[in-house]
Amino acid sequence: MSLARNVFVQSALTFGSRILGFIREAVIFAKLGAGPLTDAYLTAQQFPNLFRRVLAEGAFAQAFVPLYTKSQAEDGDEASTKLAIETLSMLFTVTILLSLIAQFCMPWIMMVMQAGYRNDPDIFNLSILLTQITMPYLAGMALSALFAGVLNAAGRFVLSAAAPTLMNICLLIAAFSFDEPRTVALACSVATLIAGILQAAVLWWGAKRQGVHLKFRLPRITPSVKQVAKIAIPGALAASATQINIIVSSSIASFEAGAKGWLASADRFYQLPLGIVGVAVGVAILPRLSRAMSKTGSQADAHKTLDEGISLAMALTLPAAVALGLIPFFLIDALFGRGQFDANDSTLAAQALIHYAWGVPAFVLVKVLAPAFFARQDTKRPMQFAVTSVIVNTILGAGAFYWLREQGQYGFPALAAATSFAAWLNVFMLGITLIRRGDYKPSGLLISRMFRVLIACGLLGGFLYFADLHRELTQSYLWDSQILALFATVAVGGLLYGILALLTGAVSLREIRNSMRRSAT
Repeated sequence: MSLARNVFVQSALTFGSRILGFIREAVIFAKLGAGPLTDAYLTAQQFPNLFRRVLAEGAFAQAFVPLYTKSQAEDGDEASTKLAIETLSMLFTVTILLSLIAQFCMPWIMMVMQAGYRNDPDIFNLSILLTQITMPYLAGMALSALFAGVLNAAGRFVLSAAAPTLMNICLLIAAFSFDEPRTVALACSVATLIAGILQAAVLWWGAKRQGVHLKFRLPRITPSVKQVAKIAIPGALAASATQINIIVSSSIASFEAGAKGWLASADRFYQLPLGIVGVAVGVAILPRLSRAMSKTGSQADAHKTLDEGISLAMALTLPAAVALGLIPFFLIDALFGRGQFDANDSTLAAQALIHYAWGVPAFVLVKVLAPAFFARQDTKRPMQFAVTSVIVNTILGAGAFYWLREQGQYGFPALAAATSFAAWLNVFMLGITLIRRGDYKPSGLLISRMFRVLIACGLLGGFLYFADLHRELTQSYLWDSQILALFATVAVGGLLYGILALLTGAVSLREIRNSMRRSAT
């Protein structure tokens, strides 16, 4: 398949999963609201979300796929299957051990993650219990990541992109089954664990259908396992910078009751373009970059692939960032503003979303640029950049958070701003390194495209600003439904941006037709 087709498949299925995710969060927030109980539930979900985004959404695959692809191309299917089996056995053993250790150490882990609730035994102990329930999800995600990597290397993206839907379905069933808030939190935590098992089982079945028969063996530290670990561990750390920054911010936010809920509801919106565009493009370009870096590939192919990836990612991401920054309250209140989550919660969550919005292009670019390192089996440099961004985020976020609180203001918006700044710093370091090493040089066509995309986004921004000012009028024409008014605004805005992108030359119908055709690569 072509890059655009692969991205389309990944994006379409991810979009469906994220829409279910919005419904899931709307139901859960309506039943729990934004407060201490929600903070405990969200703390328990941080580990599953971290491991899903780091492992299942590309980080592990970005480290594993190049080695698996190279082994398959140079040594044959038997050797690549052996590599996958050895990695599978060791990965499962390590993740189970980590889960057991975390279960035992959870009271001490909560001293960091829920530091603000140390003097509230009820919420603190509930956080421990719920996180102990969800922690084994790590093993399910680790196995899912490996099975997905095998499928992606074969050009099969459907099942790996559709599997996360199982988590949304399980959580929705749990949330709709109960009404008492504490019981809902407990049921959803159990549902998370069940979802992890189901995802791993479905992806294992998919790999088996591809003729790759993966089975467990006694773990052994073989040369192949050492090679995967050498690349995968720093690679996972490199790709998880944004998620680690969110964990750090959430830990600090525990000192402000309700802040975790406001940050989490904002998080759902910027994760939409990140998952639909950033992860999809990153996953789709990695096999192509890996082939371009092989003995039969060429540097020109690698440069072209990165140009296509950046162009496609920014053409889809920048309009989303404009919308998140200009109509944050409209978005959050329409989708989450019900039940225990009131208008005040929507207003406060919108403050965080504004600051996440200007970081969205950076969140996506990290997913696009990092594979250029992973394809060369260089994961140490991105890891160094990731660690730097985490340190900067922690210092800036914590400093601004406590300073604002001393001024009598909410501190949590500073945490969102620090996360966005750290992401842009990461992008700068990745991009400059690629250019200095001669591994990438943006083409004149890409620069021209970006300029045209910005023009289209500027005009879109004007429309969204006008629509936000008159949202009550729009709502009055749509049976006084705020959510219908939002959908109408988004639909018209999306259509308008598509027309503007064509008129400005940011994209062309000919290129769309060509890119969607099947190709040998």
